[in-house]
Amino acid sequence: QVRLVESGGGSVQAGGSLRLSCAAIGYTYVSYCVGWFRQAPGKEREGVARISSGGSFTYYADSVKGRFTVSRGNAKNTLYLDMDRLKPEDTGMYYCAADSDLGLCTGLSGGFGRSDFTYWGQGTQVTVSS
Repeated sequence: QVRLVESGGGSVQAGGSLRLSCAAIGYTYVSYCVGWFRQAPGKEREGVARISSGGSFTYYADSVKGRFTVSRGNAKNTLYLDMDRLKPEDTGMYYCAADSDLGLCTGLSGGFGRSDFTYWGQGTQVTVSS
C-alpha cells in the first residue's frame, strides 16, 4: 500500500521560506506522478506544483510560479517543495499526492485536481503571518 508522510510545515513571517518534504513509505516515486496541493480554510483543495517520474516535467500554479520549487530527492522516495518569499495567502494545509498515471504530469491525461490523484498524505500546516 502506498503511504505518503509530509513534514516541514510551520509558522513564518511574510517573505520567509520553508521546505516541505514528503516521504514515500514502501515504494519509490519512480513510476508515479507526484505533486503538492494546498487547502485554505473554507476553500477547495488546489494544485500547487507537480513533477514527473523522471523529473523532466514540472508544473506550477500561477500563484506560486517563481517562488516555489518542486523536486525529488536522490533516493527517489522523497518529494520536496521549497517555498520562498511566502505570502499570507500561502497559508493552508499542504498535502502531497501521487498517482500511477504518468500522463498527469506530462499533460497527456487528466488534470491537476483533487480527483486526479489516488494517494494522499495526511497534510502539514503552513501559516504565514503578515
